[in-house]
Amino acid sequence: MDSYFSLTNPNLVAAAIGFLALLYTLFFYRKSRSHQEKKTMATSSLTLLAPRNWKYHVFPSFHGADVRTNFLSHVLKELRNKGIDSFIDNDIERSKLIGPELVEAIRGSRIAIVLLSRNYASSTWCLNELVEIMKGREEFGQTVVPLFYEVDPTDVKKQTGDFGKVLGKTCRGKEKEDIQRWKRALTEVAQIAGFHSANGENEAELIEYIATDVSNKLNLSAPCSDFDGLVGMESRMAEMRQVLQLDSDEVRKIGILGPPGIGKTTIARSLFNRHSQDFQLSVFMDNIKRKFVIMACSDDYSVKLDFQKQFMSQLTNETGIKIPHLGVAKDRLKDKKVLVILDDVDQLVQLEAMAKETSWFGPGSRIIITTQDEKVLKASGIDHIHRVNLPSDDEALQMFCMYAFDQKYPKDGFKKLACEVRNLVGGLPLGLRVMGSYFRGMSEQDWREALPRLKIHLDRNGEISSILKFSYDALNDEDKRLFLHIACFFSGEPVEMVERCLEKCFQDVRQGLRVLSEKSLIYSKSGLIMMSTLLFQLGRQIVQKESISEPGKRQFLNDAIDIGEVLSDDKAGNSSVIGIDLEWNKDITWTSERAFERLSNLQFIRILGKGVNPLSMNYISRKLKVLIWPMFPMPCFPSRFNPEFLVNLFVRNSNLEKLWEENKPLKNIKWMDLALSRRLKELPDLSTAINLYYLDLSYCSSLVKLPSSIGNATNLEKLSLNYCSSLVKLPSSIGNAINLKTLSLKGCSSMVKLPSSIWNIVNLEELNLENCSNLVELPSLLRSEIEKCTKSDCSRGSGKIIDHLPFIAGLLPNPQFEKNNTITYSESSTNIEELDPWIGRILRLRRLVLSGMRKLVSLPQLPDSLLELDAENCESLERLHCSFPNQDIRLNFANCFQLNQEARDLIIQTPTNKYAVFPTEKVPICFSYRSSGSSLTVKLNRLPVGKSTKFKACILCSYDEENNFGLWETASVFCTITFGGNASIACNKRVERVLPGNLCTFEVEVETEEVTSTKLVFDFGLLNLDFKTWKIKGCGILQLLEGPFEDFEPSDIELVREDDGDERLPLL
Repeated sequence: MDSYFSLTNPNLVAAAIGFLALLYTLFFYRKSRSHQEKKTMATSSLTLLAPRNWKYHVFPSFHGADVRTNFLSHVLKELRNKGIDSFIDNDIERSKLIGPELVEAIRGSRIAIVLLSRNYASSTWCLNELVEIMKGREEFGQTVVPLFYEVDPTDVKKQTGDFGKVLGKTCRGKEKEDIQRWKRALTEVAQIAGFHSANGENEAELIEYIATDVSNKLNLSAPCSDFDGLVGMESRMAEMRQVLQLDSDEVRKIGILGPPGIGKTTIARSLFNRHSQDFQLSVFMDNIKRKFVIMACSDDYSVKLDFQKQFMSQLTNETGIKIPHLGVAKDRLKDKKVLVILDDVDQLVQLEAMAKETSWFGPGSRIIITTQDEKVLKASGIDHIHRVNLPSDDEALQMFCMYAFDQKYPKDGFKKLACEVRNLVGGLPLGLRVMGSYFRGMSEQDWREALPRLKIHLDRNGEISSILKFSYDALNDEDKRLFLHIACFFSGEPVEMVERCLEKCFQDVRQGLRVLSEKSLIYSKSGLIMMSTLLFQLGRQIVQKESISEPGKRQFLNDAIDIGEVLSDDKAGNSSVIGIDLEWNKDITWTSERAFERLSNLQFIRILGKGVNPLSMNYISRKLKVLIWPMFPMPCFPSRFNPEFLVNLFVRNSNLEKLWEENKPLKNIKWMDLALSRRLKELPDLSTAINLYYLDLSYCSSLVKLPSSIGNATNLEKLSLNYCSSLVKLPSSIGNAINLKTLSLKGCSSMVKLPSSIWNIVNLEELNLENCSNLVELPSLLRSEIEKCTKSDCSRGSGKIIDHLPFIAGLLPNPQFEKNNTITYSESSTNIEELDPWIGRILRLRRLVLSGMRKLVSLPQLPDSLLELDAENCESLERLHCSFPNQDIRLNFANCFQLNQEARDLIIQTPTNKYAVFPTEKVPICFSYRSSGSSLTVKLNRLPVGKSTKFKACILCSYDEENNFGLWETASVFCTITFGGNASIACNKRVERVLPGNLCTFEVEVETEEVTSTKLVFDFGLLNLDFKTWKIKGCGILQLLEGPFEDFEPSDIELVREDDGDERLPLL
């Protein structure tokens, strides 16, 4: 079962903007609808009804002479016995019209019971009551329960039989409008599922059944406050409604995915409580993983039958239900709109038994599955998946404080302590809830005393472990071992490195990592394998319990005290230990030279800080695969150190001058990181390093040369020599490293030239020569497939370089060509007035950043591949000798005040699915419709034809003094279009820069079939991440025809001098 809910922290601005777009769209939708529609359908699942203060539970509508003293009195008594209050009209004087007191009573009752008897239609009072009741059902969702007492529901619906005759007498001499209202109300109420006294039930049993049904309806409709105040819940519900699409009649299955304890169940419960009343049937099947256990040797079909039996029993509230075959669910539910929530599913058979196909359920049904196993969702064909991520630090702190202090912020003096606890649990909502409850009511001193113990063992009462360990126990043995390897040693390490280090330890390490990821036990972040703090600690606790009293018999040693005990005791430790992760900052050295001699199976060791005698490396196991020892203190490894099986050597910032005296076998080495080892003068012989994949020698400032044997490293893909300032040249054998993809020589200030063999590296993708200030000459470009090459500050040889490698030389002076095919000009480029035409030949260029080049006057032809041009604050820019054919381009000319008329014409004519920005004070007159506000009305000459209709739109914004939130916000531009006062649609555009005094243009496309009127109302808005709206001081619309600008004249873009309201020009 999951715990407290969390809001995802948007690491990407796009995610936040997308979510805010939904909220703002709903805002405009409600705004545009409020003055157009007089009625709101209560059955619509998108209708967010304000909570009503119901005065009564039940309002009974009845004909007194038929039922007051018998059937009705028994029903009301049974309702009273169940604590249900009913409105009694004894003191109201009856007349033909119902008065305000009775209308108030009807509208103030949560449920209306309409007791339709033989003479019900003889009373205009009853009929007017019924009209008011049906109006309440339509307008605000009042529940109506019809009871057909000794009358046929069909006679009520069609006004036939004796019931119809009674109604006919009542209608004589009455107004036609009144008669129509009565008949319509009778027809509607007869179509609502209710109770019929002629069905043969015992009357006492029928009354009990009625009272129970009313009680259940009241319980379901009772306002839920269980999730009020939960941090981020409202925003999460808005996100989920977008996925659920509750207004659609399609049957949709949705997965809620995330690690244990992150709040999946809480999200599902909140959805259920808010929306279950909108469905004919609903069920929340909780904790399926534990309750629906598949026993060993069970027959698959029998298991499914049993699961479906439990499912149908809970959904229909029937006990003793029989399920002879798996078609029962479909047969019973195919015409029912149902809400099914299957919580904590972990096996496909559970879904196949309870919700295998969408065809099992009626239109509008929603099936929601919470799970931590993505594979289950994919195997079931579920495409709509909502991933629940960890909250931001601020949200996590608020969650913790709600449990610890009953408020969203820490009490005075507790903020630092509260932040420390939040960091300890890693933001996992389950941990925040448990720890918040643990600390609640404690004094500040109690907190300070408890925190050190929690760092060792977070879960004081086992609640967290019991939930998390259930997921671990479900893994097979191989995946359990991999989980423990990551928790105890490899969490936070690069994915590539982990795969290469463990490939011989596991049958298929890549598949194992995929399984752990699918089950939400690990995740990847920036190329690193990550694990939540609580799962990380769970893994270490599992290993610790292998041998509580004798640490030397465990697989991994992670606690500094335990490690010290093992390494300082001549008798402690044996072949059980395969990994040591030591972090020790005190000036104490435990170990002797022979400390590792007893650990004959040691394969992984990480030493951060002090505590280990480096001479003990003489006796370390030859099976060692990973050695991570930043700041290694010796100038050379001890002579008996054997790296034969070493896969990863990480000794950054070491005192090493060389690795070892003699040649050592390196056939298994794949990852070597010696960066920041400023005393390193030479590398060992790499003749046997045929599997070396990654070599980082950055900032090894004493390194003069590379060994010629580096050419034997034919599997080397990444070589970083950044700021090896003493390195003069590369050996010609570098050309033999044919699989090298990245060669970085940034800051190699002594490098004079590159060997011609470098162009034999046919797989080279990235060559970084930035700040190679003494580089005189490059070899001829022979067979390069280089995709990226950075060159700056190659001042001495720029002429020759231009001859040999023009597209590198053209980057002068000082741009940066980044990994994502971006050229960024640095601050030293501010004196440039024109760019060289060569830039148009960089065919893969995606992004060009020129912002701040204040003297730039013109732009040459640019590559058609360009997706973004940022020329913000290029104050002198006048001319654009280019075009922008890519329809996905973003154009930012904000504050380019000197743009000539031709440049402005080009910008506004450019068709783009994104946006364009340039400075102006008024909406250009080329926009056929203009307004000085944020809304305008467009009148089309005719309804559009074709599949879609496009409009060019623009807005001008101003700085809102009341909402001062800065000028540099990424924002979303919203446009809501209303057709003929009825239907409306909304769209949004993400804009990186929305600045006062600048026009933002973009295109709006709508499906032609959605346009039902020639009168369109456009509403515009802006929204930034703080959910504050900007002030829009002008907007414009231009309809785009087959040739969007075929009649466009440059003069049309001149600025409007006067604009006091909506202004219309003929459509193009």
